[in-house]
Amino acid sequence: MLRILRNSVFGLVFLSTLFSAAAPASAAGYPDRPVHWIIGFSAGGPVDIVARIMAAWLSDRFGQQFIVENRAGSGGNIAAGAAINSTPDGYTLLFVAPNNAISTSLYKKLPFDFLRDTVPVASIMQLTNMLVVSNAFPAKTVQEFIDYCKANPGKISFASSGNGTSVHMSAELFKVMTKCDMVHVPYRGSAIAFPDIISNKVQLIFDNLPSAMEQAKGGNVRALGVTSPQRWPSVPDVPTIAETVPGFESVGFYGISAPKGTPPDVIEILNNAVNEALKDPKLVARLGETGGIPKPMTPAEFGKLVTDETEKWRKVVEFAGVSVD
Repeated sequence: MLRILRNSVFGLVFLSTLFSAAAPASAAGYPDRPVHWIIGFSAGGPVDIVARIMAAWLSDRFGQQFIVENRAGSGGNIAAGAAINSTPDGYTLLFVAPNNAISTSLYKKLPFDFLRDTVPVASIMQLTNMLVVSNAFPAKTVQEFIDYCKANPGKISFASSGNGTSVHMSAELFKVMTKCDMVHVPYRGSAIAFPDIISNKVQLIFDNLPSAMEQAKGGNVRALGVTSPQRWPSVPDVPTIAETVPGFESVGFYGISAPKGTPPDVIEILNNAVNEALKDPKLVARLGETGGIPKPMTPAEFGKLVTDETEKWRKVVEFAGVSVD
């Protein structure tokens, strides 16, 4: 009887140890080491600017560094792949933007399924894109731009921050809706593209508002219109493209996702922290300087947004008739 009891106790201890080892790491004390936040674009661009503002706040909040890692290329898919293939423990995060929703239908041979292989963490902000042109370009309004483009088919080139970004697809949508014939020149981030736009090697870009607004306010380029359906609060004097091209719309989002399997309690900690940050007047003011509108959400709400955006951009990709192998 004693031997049976001893063996039963040993068995329970063994099973307890086994299940404990198999269970996800506890979020107690999270984070207790630096967190790496992967972004898919080059330093100095709009995504990088916003990521570093938020990373600094989170670093102060948790007393651990949130390190922004720039892994540019393939419309942000190199970064997405790196994040998806990392250990799902909350110490590797991904900056999420419209490029992730667009790539699902634009790229035909992705080695991952973004909606299946990631989990939503938090929404940061909503933003618009802005059409800016070289100061040497003759058009000063959207209508003048369309007229010039139609009179010079194939002679105008537009920059983007990479295939499959909202910067790229905003231009593709514009091409289809206006019948403008323009040549696409992709870069590994908009910050890299601006020197060529300023020098008129490439004539325009539909860039995310943070960097486009900075370049326009600095007098380096000329702003013609925003891609939101209504005028954007931070640049009320800039008309919408829709005022000239009815129905034109391209509004983006910034947020955070993590690899599938990341513990729910870690996601909750991060979501609460980001939503707390979006109530901080100083951080909100800094996001406002970039032209962004804070949009706090629960993980479920942010997940629905990404899913809805994926479907919206699938229709645009089909409408524009573009794809990347």
